[in-house]
Amino acid sequence: MNAFQNREILIGVTGGIAAYKTADLTSKLVQAGASVTVAMTEAAKKFVGPTTFEALTNRPVYENLFEPVEHPQGEHIGLARRADLYLIAPATADFLAKAAHGHASDLVSTLVLTVTCPVFIAPAMNTGMWNKPSVQRNLRQLKEDGVNFIEPGSGWLSCGQVGAGRMAEPAEILEQLRRHFESSVDGELVV
Repeated sequence: MNAFQNREILIGVTGGIAAYKTADLTSKLVQAGASVTVAMTEAAKKFVGPTTFEALTNRPVYENLFEPVEHPQGEHIGLARRADLYLIAPATADFLAKAAHGHASDLVSTLVLTVTCPVFIAPAMNTGMWNKPSVQRNLRQLKEDGVNFIEPGSGWLSCGQVGAGRMAEPAEILEQLRRHFESSVDGELVV
């Protein structure tokens, strides 16, 4: 059986240039048989528009905590209930700080607190930011909290630097998610 067939994947997109990679990943997930729903921060919409993700998923994009599109009790409740996995890609330093400290100031960060499914985070940021003690502290806290990380790579960054902080490539993220779903035992996911 295809690891993505009949899986509900929720993707949170935060405001980084690597959001273009998330569009490619979304397309790959849909082609692999997953049902994909996207939630975006305001900052994410500065890099890739919601229409892109709506076209790729054939679903609405969720942007607002207080203006329900589909779930009258709140998108953070309805989307969380149906998700088999929540992936945040790209995850900015700002998002990591919010998530590590339990802040829920937008839909994407609130979903971290409401989902009961496994959470995967694919960070993306400038090398200087990635190496800051505060960012590394937030990463450690989230790992202690049970969050799964898809580590960034090193390479050319949009700021013109070469170094760590580049979001993992869509194929690599897809492979890690596939391995996660294939590690299920009798239909139950291993977290």
